[in-house]
Amino acid sequence: MPSKGIGKSMTQNVAVVGAGYWGKNLVRNFHALNALGAICDSDPERLESFKQQYPSAKMFNAYSDVLNDATIQAVAIATPAEAHADAVREALLAGKDVFVEKPLCLSVEEGERLVALAKKTNRILMVGHLLWYHPAVLKLKELIVAGELGRIQYIYSNRLNLGKIRREENILWSFAPHDISVILGLLNEMPEHVRAQGGNYLHHQIADVTMSLLSFASGVRAHIFVSWLHPFKEQKLIVVGDRKMAVFDDMEKKDKLLLYPHTIDWKDNIPIANKGDAQPVELDQGEPLRTECLHFLDCVATRTRPRTDGDEGLRVLSVLHRCQKALEKESHRQEPHVPPMAKNYFAHESAFVDDGVEIGEGTSIWHTSHILKGSHIGKNCKIGQNVVVGPNATVGNGVKIQNNVSVYEGVTLEDYVFCGPSMVFTNVFNPRSEIPRMNELRPTLVKKGATLGANSTILCGITIGKYALIGAGSVVTKDVPDHALVVGNPGRQTGWMCACGVKLVIKGKKATCPTCKKQYAVTASGVKPVNTH
Repeated sequence: MPSKGIGKSMTQNVAVVGAGYWGKNLVRNFHALNALGAICDSDPERLESFKQQYPSAKMFNAYSDVLNDATIQAVAIATPAEAHADAVREALLAGKDVFVEKPLCLSVEEGERLVALAKKTNRILMVGHLLWYHPAVLKLKELIVAGELGRIQYIYSNRLNLGKIRREENILWSFAPHDISVILGLLNEMPEHVRAQGGNYLHHQIADVTMSLLSFASGVRAHIFVSWLHPFKEQKLIVVGDRKMAVFDDMEKKDKLLLYPHTIDWKDNIPIANKGDAQPVELDQGEPLRTECLHFLDCVATRTRPRTDGDEGLRVLSVLHRCQKALEKESHRQEPHVPPMAKNYFAHESAFVDDGVEIGEGTSIWHTSHILKGSHIGKNCKIGQNVVVGPNATVGNGVKIQNNVSVYEGVTLEDYVFCGPSMVFTNVFNPRSEIPRMNELRPTLVKKGATLGANSTILCGITIGKYALIGAGSVVTKDVPDHALVVGNPGRQTGWMCACGVKLVIKGKKATCPTCKKQYAVTASGVKPVNTH
């Protein structure tokens, strides 16, 4: 168990990244534990509200500012799931310990890379599987290990509600990770076989109800029933042993864990049930989320392995993927008349993609975004909500364009460019509504790996160099060299950046990244990487 006094000894060194629906609870708990160092969110109004509540915490609009702050030892990531992989990787490379809400990320391959990176960098990586910090689940594990329930035969869980319905993910990915985590931990084994089926009722591509069936080599079977189309809230886990049965009902205010000493007798080869009265199990008190946050702080302070570390998160992710594949297979079997999608990218139902557009494999385009004709978008890009690309714009591979950005005609983004929320490109130098000037477009080029901070403005006809970083709210009026750090209005260069996104330390004609240790030569025209091999 975590140290009871760790909260008193910790300095303010945790930054909560994403302070919305669930993140605000992390903010509250880390503050109560005297460990809240900063809050990072793209919503200025939300940040202003938090500034009033938590005046001692730093407020950041850009994630890069969090990573560059040497006083921040760890980050707690509560952003949408599709952003987890990048946020975790960048934090680990910046030398920060990481707590990330479930799921760890959205692919097993990405998860494996993140777990390996955490081990390589000797950083704490903890996944927010909250139930493993619930006194009832911890007690249930203790009872199973002690043999109180006998041989485990069956486990089933119901996680049901008529509540927050997500469009970014289906019910399986939203609700089931909690129960998968618990079942795997109680049994200490991975399933041999997985089956799943469900129903898509509110949207034809997003499952609202799923039933997942897990079979284990030990003979145990389990099922996980999740739904956000249910008349009332239910969060119940039942473990059936051959000696006793346990019921964990998280909606109960008092007796959350009950033991039922039911037995089965045989008479003339006929099973006869002997029912016993429910026995309440005494539990430790405390808020699970507070315990979870405290555990993370303890792991950071003592460098010990978290209860729900990256490996545990990876196991859950693996089962989730197997369930998803089984769900898709079952859906195709039930609806053979539906042809497979020809496209190899994802576009939300509310997005518009014109004819004559090229979009690479693995790219995702989210709510109300519009890709206009003649535009080219590379592989594995992430296009946020309310984004406009084109017409005739070019976007490279691995580019991330956050919410409310317009990439107009004449703009070219090379590979791995990051466009922060609500940043602005222009394409006409002196626009007038009554004077057509589309024939006077000035091309803008953003080179590989550059970062354009939230609410920044890039005037047309400008080239942003490779791996340059433009600070949030900056206005760029002239060309920016490779690796330059530019802030302010008008934008002024204030330093040099490593390719990994950390400010370089300059000593004479040499520059070194304090995080990845990469070295650069300082010249009259800028900095250039030094080949150290």
